[in-house]
Amino acid sequence: MEDSKIIWFWTVRVLGTCALLLAAGMAGCPQYSVYKQRLEGEAILAHSNSAREVQVRQAQGEKEAAVLRAEAIKIVGQATKDFPEYRQQEFIGAFAEAVKEGKISQIIYVPTEANIPITEARRLSGGK
Repeated sequence: MEDSKIIWFWTVRVLGTCALLLAAGMAGCPQYSVYKQRLEGEAILAHSNSAREVQVRQAQGEKEAAVLRAEAIKIVGQATKDFPEYRQQEFIGAFAEAVKEGKISQIIYVPTEANIPITEARRLSGGK
């Protein structure tokens, strides 16, 4: 009789423990689900904040680059006013580079005076 009491005692104890674990699991599942959703939401929020910050910094960089380009254009414009030969040197440099790269296959020289091509003043007609 003693053996049956011991078996009964341990059976009740094991079943009770299983029931408690099952009840705890059932109670914990909804809370874990809420916890998991909260963590996923925080991860999405952190990702979107990071993406927004990247966009803001990229826009700031583009704005600074635009300001620097405008200043460079202003400096070059002033240089061309102050030094008219600057444009001629730039043209000659670009022309020489194009010849080196083979982009220009034929060169035609046109005589000029004050950077205006000299054209024929009159045409001869009738063999005169």
